[in-house]
Amino acid sequence: MRITVLGASGMAGTAVVNEALSRGHEVMAVSRQRGHRAGARLTSCLLDVTDVEGVAGLLRDSDVAVVALRPPSGQESDLAGLTTGVLDAASRSRTPLLIIGGAAPLTSSTHPGTLAIDDPAIVPPEWRDAARASLDQIRACQTHSYRGWVYLSPPAIFGPGDISGSYRRGTTTLLVDSQGQSRISPEDLALAVVDELEHPGGEQHITVV
Repeated sequence: MRITVLGASGMAGTAVVNEALSRGHEVMAVSRQRGHRAGARLTSCLLDVTDVEGVAGLLRDSDVAVVALRPPSGQESDLAGLTTGVLDAASRSRTPLLIIGGAAPLTSSTHPGTLAIDDPAIVPPEWRDAARASLDQIRACQTHSYRGWVYLSPPAIFGPGDISGSYRRGTTTLLVDSQGQSRISPEDLALAVVDELEHPGGEQHITVV
């Protein structure tokens, strides 16, 4: 499979690139400032995703793309617009997208009917700007005319940690593990991403823990 990873130099993107390569896929690693070292089945490309024409050109030669965009701190509000541009590009070639977003659009596991962003036990005030960006991002997807996307919400905490080599999959409700924690490492998230690329589950919004 020919996989393009947008935002390939970030934490999620790097893990997805490594996991896809380990399974024998061909990967185009796209980033704005820092490229991956090219190797067997890996091509590196420096490109700003605001270049919709450039993104469209890359996606024409891809079987699927992973969108792992994270604007710098203070620029979180750019995320929805950047994602819309990628959707515009993908719509031309009908390239499937897997968008790694945030947990904000998930329903709280302890307060049914309440979004994670509105549950301070999940999203403390200092995380709210990033959470709002992910909520705006999924709404940009939901209102776009192109429907060939899947939105993957990580759990509440996504960052370096223990690698279990497994994960549990859900849809629109925040998941917790056996210790009551809602977290996942980049490597375990990447397992779920590449599994979804290889064997799409059919849902448009999914989550893992």
